[in-house]
Amino acid sequence: MRIIIVGGGKVGHTLAEQLIEEGHEITIIDRSEVVIQRSMDELDALTIQGSGVSAGTLTEAGVQQADIVIAVTISDEINMLCSLLSKRLGAQYTISRIRDPEYMKSLSFLKKELWIDYAINPERNTALEISRILRYPFSGGVETFARGQVEMMDFRLGPEDGLIGIRLQDLEKRRPDLPRVLYCLVERDHQAMIPKGDFVFEEQDRVFVASDIKTITSYFRALGKNTERVHKVMIMGGGRIAYYLTQMLLEMKVQVSIIEINPEQARTLSEAFPSANIILGDGTDRELLVSEDIGTYDAFITLTGRDEENIMAGLSARQNHVRKAIVKSNRDHYADMLTALGIDSILSPRQVTANTILRAVRTRMNAQIAQAVQRMYRLMDGQAEALEFIVHKDDPFVHKPLKNLRFRPNALLGVIVRGSQVHVPGGNSMLEPEDRVIVITLDSGVTALGEVIL
Repeated sequence: MRIIIVGGGKVGHTLAEQLIEEGHEITIIDRSEVVIQRSMDELDALTIQGSGVSAGTLTEAGVQQADIVIAVTISDEINMLCSLLSKRLGAQYTISRIRDPEYMKSLSFLKKELWIDYAINPERNTALEISRILRYPFSGGVETFARGQVEMMDFRLGPEDGLIGIRLQDLEKRRPDLPRVLYCLVERDHQAMIPKGDFVFEEQDRVFVASDIKTITSYFRALGKNTERVHKVMIMGGGRIAYYLTQMLLEMKVQVSIIEINPEQARTLSEAFPSANIILGDGTDRELLVSEDIGTYDAFITLTGRDEENIMAGLSARQNHVRKAIVKSNRDHYADMLTALGIDSILSPRQVTANTILRAVRTRMNAQIAQAVQRMYRLMDGQAEALEFIVHKDDPFVHKPLKNLRFRPNALLGVIVRGSQVHVPGGNSMLEPEDRVIVITLDSGVTALGEVIL
């Protein structure tokens, strides 16, 4: 596909890397000479220095033949106007990053009037992901499929879980007390693997499991994990992510405290959320955290724009016995170090945004294909992907036992959702029309179920 990316910053650069890897023809537009030079040096893409709201620049980029125009500059207004102008000039589809909460209130109207096909709010998406993580404080992350019927989450395997040294094929016999879930992926020594029957669990494995909400909650309860929801949360940094997250948490009846160093921002938050506790101060000040009884909080979330401060504050919270610390960081290479120090929930809004847009691109690319990707999540820094497909009546693999089908190497057909029922399939299971299927693959770029079931 021919794709134009307007805005070559962190999000645009990450997105371009992933789309180029999947074989798309990419053009990057940015005002900055430095950004354009970096793109020229590091990416196999056409680069144009100019404005995304200039008809001349867009025409030079080939907007008339563009399948998708993605506007991810730092300005909501430029992104929206770029979408409108691109559509008027002939682009087939537009994606626009819109972050301001005021615009979100009238998003449906703006999308219609400005011809925006798909709008993404990275701060709200990040806040939503944090709210999911808070449901299971022991997990590093939670993803949902099949309209919320299936959840996939990961946990770090310890001696107390009673799984170490057991082969996967022997698990049902050795641990009959455990509800049946899908063991869909394991990270060991920074490598992703799809566990098969002879796989043996080891301490410190990062294990991904999936099932319906009731079963997966019972599974973790059987492991002895604390499945109680959090009741009291402290947030450091009062930006847009904190704004959206506070909205969500207050609706969940969670007590929220926000530490914000900027007096004007603190005042704005106090007016927006009178039921929240707004603290004017520096969240990295250990004495302030102690004076606010940080140890009584169930979770501490760092959301400032400075990665190092987020990390230090998160570590301080863990030292003060906070059960869950969630750190915002756009530096992926910090992840292993932070996990070793007890912080296993690290969120990158840049990666959340890129992954969401990539999912939209794949869906658009397969808009006329019955087997198109419905949902997609990149796992373990892109080493693996979890994909959702819908089975159709004309698919050649319908009504055939799975054991008689041939599957793509490095892929696992994991969960089948049929109506309101969630199944972990066996060899005799069959796919039926309208089933929703969750697939785990170590290969990127899979766009159709027919690429998994060969």
